[in-house]
Amino acid sequence: MKITPTALPEVLIVEPRVFGDARGFFTESWNEQTFNKAVGSAVRFVQDNHSRSARGVLRGLHFQLPPHTQGKLVRVVSGAVFDVAVDLRRSSPNFGRWAGVELTAENQRQLWVPPGFAHGFMVLSETADFLYKTTDYYAPDCEGSVRWDDPAIGITWPDVGTAPLLAEKDAKAPLLADAKSFE
Repeated sequence: MKITPTALPEVLIVEPRVFGDARGFFTESWNEQTFNKAVGSAVRFVQDNHSRSARGVLRGLHFQLPPHTQGKLVRVVSGAVFDVAVDLRRSSPNFGRWAGVELTAENQRQLWVPPGFAHGFMVLSETADFLYKTTDYYAPDCEGSVRWDDPAIGITWPDVGTAPLLAEKDAKAPLLADAKSFE
């Protein structure tokens, strides 16, 4: 497993080793010992989620506040997405900065989005199946979001030929200056 930091050092690209031949492939998508060594702490996942979305769907930027902060290990098993993490820790020198990476079924990359970061993605293919592990359970009372197109963050989203398809809550999310954040 290859682990590479992004422009935000805590957000990591995880590339599992893939063994393929004419029959297909095998990969170890998760290894607790290897992952914990890479992030420098013991991470415990408690929930796995799966979403399917169509081209142009943009989900995010979402996060959970204490006491139910969530880290996420995300991947795509069908299709392709542009995946983004935004540092929401006010005490961080990277507060408000973002890192993005393309995750596809073919490249089998994963992205570690630690607690304290918002997360979102845009679907680049006709459809995408998106899987993610979380370090805490979903808690609606701790849910937060930041506007996907906040100019203070300045995410460069890919052009998929249409305006992003958003959930109402994502379209109405606050700007970073008005959003809840972490210390």
